[in-house]
Amino acid sequence: MTEKDSRPTAEEIVLYEKDPETRIATITLDRADDLNAMTIDAQHRYADLVRLAGIDDDVKVLVIRANGPHLGSGADLPELLDIMAGRGDVSMKHIVRVPDDADVVYPPKGSYRYGASNVQSYTDPSAGMRSLQDFKKISILEVRGYCYGWHFYQAADADIVISSDDALFGHAAFRYAGYAARQWQWCTMMGLRKFMEMVFTGRPFTAKEMYDCDFVNAVVPFDELEAMTEKYALACSRSRPTDTVFVQKTFFEIYKQHQGEYMGSILAGLLESTGRLLRPDGTSLELDREMLDRGLTNSVRDNDERFPPDWRLSQRGRAAEQPDRNPEEG
Repeated sequence: MTEKDSRPTAEEIVLYEKDPETRIATITLDRADDLNAMTIDAQHRYADLVRLAGIDDDVKVLVIRANGPHLGSGADLPELLDIMAGRGDVSMKHIVRVPDDADVVYPPKGSYRYGASNVQSYTDPSAGMRSLQDFKKISILEVRGYCYGWHFYQAADADIVISSDDALFGHAAFRYAGYAARQWQWCTMMGLRKFMEMVFTGRPFTAKEMYDCDFVNAVVPFDELEAMTEKYALACSRSRPTDTVFVQKTFFEIYKQHQGEYMGSILAGLLESTGRLLRPDGTSLELDREMLDRGLTNSVRDNDERFPPDWRLSQRGRAAEQPDRNPEEG
């Protein structure tokens, strides 16, 4: 069995249900054993479900949540690095939603377009990165535990964010790759000063910190999270008609475009596409295939220990320096 075959399917990772009576639909991420890491197929399924929910008259409110203790740690890095290294059964064409059997030649390695075609697709809702921006209904994100990487993108784009008090927000790219797509939106939603702190230190922010900078709407104990999310969802579903919500969302979209949300996505993608030109200086750990081959979890754990405990990405590493902590939570 190949590593690809051992991964769950997109349908197994991204669950969907709707209640026509309340007109609340729910996307549930169900890969808790792998911190709800998103495969390429799972991101595409997520994008398609958001688009369809936007059209479906049985849906007025969309809740995005996860099973397990964490919302998610971002992309499935082994899969992504295998694709970019030309290993495995999935090609670069697949990332940008070109069928592998299509008569299309992906730009060659060494060309600017090789990486840029991937990175700049993050401005496209069909990639699962900007999907909630085009959603003209109400989106609510329920955050628990880790909200890193791809999952942190969803937090920036959702209309309402409800968080458990143990949640951590951030992106490992700030510490391991130096860049992340769509930084403009985080600047806008967090405030420039606090986001610059997150980028330059690489540290995750707590739920309280994100509430204090107006990124999160409500913070509750973990065991009250689902009830609070339901409270918000039901209130939104019983408010103004869906047509009115569509008009309201159009207004907010115009406001976001006045702030340059989409332009910022393009600019971030443009700058991130130059990543291969950025030289490592020997003081940081680079997120690449070589690092993965050395042992991703051990490398992340060892690098995490270089930072103050309360600035570490791992919850266990933050709590205490214990020899028996799980390095996979790095």
